[in-house]
This record gives sequence, structure tokens and C-alpha cells, in this order.
Amino acid sequence: PAIPRETLGYSIVKRSVDIVLSVTLLVLLAPLMGFVALLVELTSRGGIFFKQVRVGHNGRTFTLYKFRSMHKGAQGDREFLSHLNELEGPVFKIADDPRLTRIGKFLRCSSLDELPQLWNVLKGEMAIVGPRPLWQPEAEKATDRARLRTLVKPGLTCLWQISGRSEIAYDEWVELDLYYIQNRSLLLDLLILVQTIPAVLSGRGAY
Repeated sequence: PAIPRETLGYSIVKRSVDIVLSVTLLVLLAPLMGFVALLVELTSRGGIFFKQVRVGHNGRTFTLYKFRSMHKGAQGDREFLSHLNELEGPVFKIADDPRLTRIGKFLRCSSLDELPQLWNVLKGEMAIVGPRPLWQPEAEKATDRARLRTLVKPGLTCLWQISGRSEIAYDEWVELDLYYIQNRSLLLDLLILVQTIPAVLSGRGAY
């Protein structure tokens, strides 16, 4: 598909909004993030944060941050659980993932594990709104069409996030992202942001 270029005005306003929102949320949510960090530290071994190399804008890699929701070394168990994968394509999702810690399931369902990515937004590696970034090995297996998702900066929330998340097939996920890229605007970003709150609170498709 033809991918329209971003206008300078849109790019400047979007980045300005990302900076203001990420700083504001990091300050306002600092007590909550501190409490979550304490829960993670006290309930399982392995550190507070989970760090993973993701593929971002124009294929550039960056380190994505999350609150750890899985047991230490869980990434290494992925191969043994591949038969439980519930999504087609290169991505890996299990509804009742045995690697989750006692509070990990709650962190996933509430999306609280994603809060440290506000730091990725502030650093300019991500945006508030944009396609979710794939893990590097997953991105390497993606089709050429799916790789078009990297033509824009990845985001915290997107059309996939508000449309059912893991309940959506991978191919539909890609098409939602491509629709966003082709039609991106400040109004569409605002509509996605407004719908993100009820989507997160519902917990639909979050795993």
C-alpha cells in the first residue's frame, strides 16, 4: 500500500504531545509505579524490570522496558511451550501462560506492566500512539507487508490495543496497523487514546 509521509506539523505536534504526556504520567503515576515495583520485587526473584530488544522506527532496534511479569529465565522456556501458542504468525501468546508470576497475570490484564515504556516514549524510541513493536526474532520472521509497520514510530497503544488485543488474529493485527499508518492524524491519535482507557479497564484480550 502507498504510505503517505508525515507532515512536519504533525510530526512536531505528535512529538510535543508525547513528551508532555510521558513526563506528566511518569510524575503522576510515580507512586503507583513504585508500589508495582515493590510488589514485583517482593513476590518473585529476577529483578523489577524486564528488558527486551524490539524493532522500532525504520528497523532500528531499542531496549523496551516492562515491569517483570514472568519468572526469571522464562524467555528460555518459550521453545518448550511453542505448541501452546494461540496466535498464528511470528508472535507468541498464551492465555494461561505458566511462566507468569503470582501478580504477573494481574499486571498483564491491567496493562500495568507496560508503564515503564513511558520512559521509552520520553527517550523518543516510542510514541504514545503507534503500532506495537515486535521482539527482534519475531520481526525477522515477519512478511514484507508486516514490516511496513516499522515505517512509523512504535507506540504504547494502537488500534489493536482497543480492538481486542490477543483475541485478534495476527493478519488482522497487521491490517489494523497499516490502516493506522495510512490514515494517521492527530484526530485518529486522540480517538485511540480516548478508547484506550476503557479497553485497558475491560482487560479484553490482555495476555
